[in-house]
Amino acid sequence: MTAPQAKPQVLTPLTDGQLRTVEPVLVPFMAPRLQGDCRPEGKIELSLWGSGRLANLTFTGWNAPFTYAPNRVETDGGGLYVAQSAPALFLKGATLRTLIPARRCAWWGSLVKRERVERLRDRRIARTGWGVVIAEQRPDGIFVTAGATLDEAQRAFDLDQATLIAEANAYVTRCDAMPEAGPLMRSMISQSLHAALSSIRKDEHGNFAGLAAGQAYSAPARTYYRDGYWTLQTLLEREPEAVRAQIDLLARGIQPNGEAPSGVILTGPAQAEEWEKVRQSDPRIKEEHLRSGDWWSDHFDSPLFFILTIGDYIRATGDSSPLSLHWSKVVTIFNRYCGFDETGNGLPVKPRHDRDWADNVYRHGYVAYDLGLWIGALDVIAQHGGLVDPSVAFDAAAVAKKARASLDEALLQPSGTYADYGTKTDFVEDHLTLDSLTLLRFNAVSPERAKAVLTRVQETLESRNNSKQPYGDWGVLCAFPPFKRPKDTREKSYFAYRYHNGSDWPYLSGLYAEQRLAYGLGDADYALLRWWKTCLENGWMGAVEYFSPPWGRGSLLQGWSSMPAAAALAYKDKLPATIR
Repeated sequence: MTAPQAKPQVLTPLTDGQLRTVEPVLVPFMAPRLQGDCRPEGKIELSLWGSGRLANLTFTGWNAPFTYAPNRVETDGGGLYVAQSAPALFLKGATLRTLIPARRCAWWGSLVKRERVERLRDRRIARTGWGVVIAEQRPDGIFVTAGATLDEAQRAFDLDQATLIAEANAYVTRCDAMPEAGPLMRSMISQSLHAALSSIRKDEHGNFAGLAAGQAYSAPARTYYRDGYWTLQTLLEREPEAVRAQIDLLARGIQPNGEAPSGVILTGPAQAEEWEKVRQSDPRIKEEHLRSGDWWSDHFDSPLFFILTIGDYIRATGDSSPLSLHWSKVVTIFNRYCGFDETGNGLPVKPRHDRDWADNVYRHGYVAYDLGLWIGALDVIAQHGGLVDPSVAFDAAAVAKKARASLDEALLQPSGTYADYGTKTDFVEDHLTLDSLTLLRFNAVSPERAKAVLTRVQETLESRNNSKQPYGDWGVLCAFPPFKRPKDTREKSYFAYRYHNGSDWPYLSGLYAEQRLAYGLGDADYALLRWWKTCLENGWMGAVEYFSPPWGRGSLLQGWSSMPAAAALAYKDKLPATIR
């Protein structure tokens, strides 16, 4: 296969970690309350965490070139600056054209008649039934605030314009966590860390309101068990209080039988009322979201991530209080998954449904990804549970030993890798997947086996080494070859190289890079940076959710796509000097 020529980059990384273009690109931004999309040619779409879409604002656009940093755009004489301490932003060097209130809070919301925009001297006030936007024209630009109420939006005007810009600049500096790195690595770290830090959301009273999965995953406002887990890997040292509060939010979703949804809904009153109407009336939504606080009930991986989050928090802080506080839930989860062990081999059997991270795939039986999480959760209980209940900790250690001993018989393939899912008495999907590396991350296999698996991943899933896939050098495939049974897939994952069926997911590429570095194999730069090169080539501003050549990209500014930054920062001393 002839290697395709490298695409020219739309976005050019600079030595200071910023990005530059000669044409405008879509810029997602996200702060503790305010979020939206900025089009530098003259349009802003504004939303508020917990409320939803509020308004569209148009303004006189800026001239190229454009220089981009987290939550900031700068041009000659103009730019976007987003505050951290209040739901406010400033459009420097811009003149307001229109402010149009939204007619619904989200795509699923009811259409409403727009209220007339109030004009009060240099201010325009756009009201909806779920929030307010105020835009004030000033001599040197437009000062914009938002709120769930008029009072919140007006309070944001207490923020001095110069202070707002200083906050925006300080945030850029905070995201610049590897200033000694070259332009490519430095810009990746900056934008990936931004995805994690900006996921920390607040309510209108300033209280913690969850880790957002991403800017596009905010209506209804919700926080996920799995997305949050991978996102918080960069927050454990930087924002441990947020991780502690996240644990308590996730505890709300654990049911008396140990079940947990994909995510916990955290909407404000107005959006919650609107969402509940939809949840109770739409047949499919009602079927998937069984309770008002559930986002997609009963996910097989979620309870395990709850325990793993507690374990990572204890490891990072030494504070075991969350385990004591939520011990009864932890024990219930442990007992529930022991109940999925059909043969007494320590391995839970997943029912045939689409409710774990591969939510377009009907995986069943022994699922490598879920078994890695299970063994990791058992180790947390065994290691830390003795202070609360030694008998449960002893039982967890025994089950973990049995599970490790049973793993090869259940899923090991002649190639030396682990099958994706299935049972030998039924069907085994034996292709190689990145999500099976949870087995390595949580030490379910020996170091020798782990290194052999990582070698096969490099040979098979790094697109540069795989001539059997038709698209050349573009990223790390999450699975190859494509799923054998079409009936096991649905929607986006039905198509080869799309979504769970072979796309590059930067969070999994980060997991892969982390494991290469953890096991001393090095050569992690491809997994750390190839996805980011693709973003720059295509003009995708920020940490993308997933992508593949024939199918395009997912959402921008995705929290768990901070995993490459987490891996690079955790193992910085193992990175070659050429990329750091």
